[in-house]
This record gives sequence, structure tokens and C-alpha cells, in this order.
Amino acid sequence: MSELMVVTGAAGFLGSHLCDALLARGYEVLALDDFSTGTPSNLAHLDQHPGFRLLRHDITEPLPPQADGASGIFNLACPASPLHYQRRPVQTVLASTIGLNNVLETARRANARVLQASTSEVYGDPLVHPQSERYFGNVNPLGPRACYDEGKRCAEALCLAYRRQYGLQVRIARIFNSYGPRLLPGDGRVVSNFISQAIAGQPLTVYGSGEQTRSFCFVEDTIDGLVRLMLSEVEQPLNIGATDEHTMLELAQIVLKLTGSNSPLVRQPLPVDDPRRRRPDIGNARRLLGWTPRVSLNEGLRRTIRHFRQTLRTPALES
Repeated sequence: MSELMVVTGAAGFLGSHLCDALLARGYEVLALDDFSTGTPSNLAHLDQHPGFRLLRHDITEPLPPQADGASGIFNLACPASPLHYQRRPVQTVLASTIGLNNVLETARRANARVLQASTSEVYGDPLVHPQSERYFGNVNPLGPRACYDEGKRCAEALCLAYRRQYGLQVRIARIFNSYGPRLLPGDGRVVSNFISQAIAGQPLTVYGSGEQTRSFCFVEDTIDGLVRLMLSEVEQPLNIGATDEHTMLELAQIVLKLTGSNSPLVRQPLPVDDPRRRRPDIGNARRLLGWTPRVSLNEGLRRTIRHFRQTLRTPALES
């Protein structure tokens, strides 16, 4: 009988790809999602898979008894885009605290390992560049992003408290700007917004000067990092992200070129506490996991654009 892995937030962007990867490795998967931001269509292709079960569940309630047989729980249940978590700040904080506590309690009963999906947002608007896991961050605990940023910081502390007090095996992945197929069009994340706007012939919205930077990691690489971390003996938090740094203006130009769009750029004020620079130091992931991103930004964007055209049923433009 194969091992059971539980994935919370399974109908979301990362969660659905993680389910695919675990099933491909021969695990049984119990997928949990309340569908507040995830969508069942992301998992529809797994409906007939004999090793896959999907339950509608909000992790702020105790996990269902089926999870008690798990050997591992990947906790991805939390709104991840600013658009979603700023609309639902209370639910975001509760998912990262009460929800995670329910996950950890289930893992304690089952003697299971937990991987907590943390985020580069724990570094806030960083004063150190690039960001290594030793950096404590520069987070505004009172701003509109605090529900997510501080929620995830508290989640890391709660995971480590369970390890210290109960000996629970926990793994913490600080994920940097993942993108790829199954992102929701226009969900508030920059790759999704730019591609949706470009293929619709709408202006691309650039916030602030457009000189703020991010490092974009294709979902296939992100999931590989998460699985490697879960199966490793690494107990410290690890950055999982790409190291190529791009300004928002550079990203916009790449998307316009790959879509063949002539959309103009429009400027909007920079949102409060939006980080100015973001790039991970992944030396520890390379050394401890043998992990490094493999998919280039151009190739990853091509695959993502192809998915968006299929989702939006928009034909390719002549370039």
C-alpha cells in the first residue's frame, strides 16, 4: 500500500501541480480545499485517478479523519495573491494560525511530517539584498499586507514551536514568486495580470516606476523544490526561487514580445509596502537539496501564455 500525502489548498495554483507531482511519484493524495481561491477545474483531470481523493474542507476546522493516516502533510492553504488576501484579511490570518494549528495537531497524532508553504513576504520590503534565510526581514506589522506577511511569519514560529515542544518534523519553504499554468487570469499577481492584459489587447498596468524587481520561478521548478525539501532531513527554512532578477518594466516587455501584443503601458501608484527589490539567495537549497531552477523565464512564460490562451480561448496574435 502506498503512502498517503495530504495537500491542503490543493485546488490552488501550486497545490494542484503538487498533487500531480505526488501522484506521479506513486503516493496516494488526499486533497483538501475550501475553494475560496482555488478552483475545482485545476483538479478535474484527476477525478478518475485511483490514488486521488478530493474533499471540500476549510482548515480552520479540524482536519477530516481521513488525514490521520498521512505520512506527510503539505500545508498550502492560504490566499497567496495580494488581491485575494487583502479582500479577506481575517480569513488569511486565521488560515495561517488556527488552520496551521489544526494541520500540526493532525500531524502530531499521525506522527506525520509537515511542510509549511511560507513565502518571500516574510522578508517584507528587504533592506538586505539578496535575501538569505538568516535575514530577519523588514515587515510593516500594521499595513494592508500584514495579514499575509505576519500570518506567514507567525506560521513559521508555530511550526518551530511544535518541533521544539513535541518533536514534530517540520519543513519550511520560503517561496519566491512562482508562476505558470493554472494561475487564475488577472488574479492580482504580476505575471497573471500582464499576460491576461496583453492577450486581451488591454493596457498593461505597471505600478510605481516599474523599476521594482522580482525573481520568477516556474511552477515545475518550485514543486520540485517543495518535494525535495519534504523528503529531506533539512530542518531550517529554505528559500525556493529563481535568482534571475527582473524589473517590472523588463517583464512587461518580455510578455509583450512573447504574446505579439501592441498593448501600451499604463501607470498606477505603487501599493503600500510593495517591496522594491526581491531576489533569493538559494545557496542553502543548492547545497542541501541539490536543487536549482531549470526552466528559463522565456520558456516558462511561453508555457504560461499557451495555457492562458486556452483558458481565455484567445488566438495567438501574428508577430
